[in-house]
Amino acid sequence: MNHKINRRKFIGNTASAALAFTVIPRHVLGGRDYIAANDRIALGYIGVGKQALGLLQYIGECKETVVIACCDVDRKKLALFKSEAEKNNSSKNYTTGVVDYKYYRELIDRKDIDAVVIASPDHWHAQMAVDSAKAGKDIYCEKPLALTITEGRAMVNAARKYDRVFQTGNMQRSWRDFRHAVELVRNGYIGEIKEINIHVGEPVKQCSLPELTPPAELDWNEWVGPSFYRGWNPELAPVFGDDNWA
Repeated sequence: MNHKINRRKFIGNTASAALAFTVIPRHVLGGRDYIAANDRIALGYIGVGKQALGLLQYIGECKETVVIACCDVDRKKLALFKSEAEKNNSSKNYTTGVVDYKYYRELIDRKDIDAVVIASPDHWHAQMAVDSAKAGKDIYCEKPLALTITEGRAMVNAARKYDRVFQTGNMQRSWRDFRHAVELVRNGYIGEIKEINIHVGEPVKQCSLPELTPPAELDWNEWVGPSFYRGWNPELAPVFGDDNWA
């Protein structure tokens, strides 16, 4: 048997083997119309009503972000959002399906989610934000941020403790008209302010809505969650598809 190695053949075989290991798919390296896998921000949406669909369009314009998971206790809302998120992902050459969950803790347990978008009912914000920070997720949380000062402090403390990026959706505070009004007041252009009157909606009153049977697609107990219990009424959680559904 001839054990001599032909130099030219050896170099050729070695080069072919090296080439096999260095031909990397385009979506891994990035390039025109492609984002490298390590540059993507994987999002999970918690609460997927109307507001989440609107956020999907705005956040969806960022080519680096893709939605990989979503959750809601309303099956119909969840199915619609999942479909829209997958369409948005496909426009960014990302075709992996969006996984849907009923319980948000299952979503934040995923190690491949970088950040969460919290657009759930207001009374859930604090608990979800604290749990998400503890799970190592950066957070965008819709307004109102919290229902009490104690809740707000807990959210701030959790974000600092776990070194998370936290943003809340109070965009109006940055709008030109609001900033202009602040500057007028701070610089004394309107004189000394002695009294401020604020009016938002009707005076606070005890809720007296009748308790009705919730729609089959909604888990009402999970919707109520950490809040004190009251029966379902469409004024509290509008039926999917109604003009005022949320």
